[in-house]
Amino acid sequence: MENRFQRIFLKSSFLGLMLISNCLLAAEPETVEENEISNIKVFDPKVERREVNRDAIDTENWEIGLYYGVISIEDFGANDIVGANIAYHITEDFFVTANYGQAEADLTSAEILTGISILNDDRDYTHYDLSLGFNILPGEGFLGKDIAFTSNFYVLTGLGSTKFAGDNRSTAVIGGGYQVLFNDWLSFNVVLRDYIYKIEIVGAKTASDLEISTGFTVFF
Repeated sequence: MENRFQRIFLKSSFLGLMLISNCLLAAEPETVEENEISNIKVFDPKVERREVNRDAIDTENWEIGLYYGVISIEDFGANDIVGANIAYHITEDFFVTANYGQAEADLTSAEILTGISILNDDRDYTHYDLSLGFNILPGEGFLGKDIAFTSNFYVLTGLGSTKFAGDNRSTAVIGGGYQVLFNDWLSFNVVLRDYIYKIEIVGAKTASDLEISTGFTVFF
């Protein structure tokens, strides 16, 4: 009889524990959700705005500079040349430039061999021209990994005059150059020009004097 009561008590106790555990399990998700909701932090969406100062872009259209280079004078070899130029930028792509250069012609091969001067010591060579330029490849030039400069390739063509051996000759000019701007007022240029004109010093022919030069220009 006593064993029977013990079994009934044990069964009742077991059923009671099962009911309590089921209640706790059913209540636990709700408690977790409430705790998660209570732990959510609400952020203020306000963003602080920074004031940015923009550098003013200069609008200088004039450019002036000096250059030094080498010119191959027809029949008279390669000679040093110095000059100056001034340009006016009509638009971002087009500009007009006036150029002046001066050199002194060397001796020809015949003069060196015979010792007889063809030009009677009149070897001053000067030219001037007015050309129209067009910027074709604006971009950037890099010096290492961290330094970049604004740059562009341009072409030009124009008309002018060449004074040599006591005569002035009408001259056609074609060429091109590469320009690097260090800042908004200073640039470095490498320019190639070809001066084409009629010459009759050593027989009548068309001369093609090729010039390459480098120089600095200033915008104002």
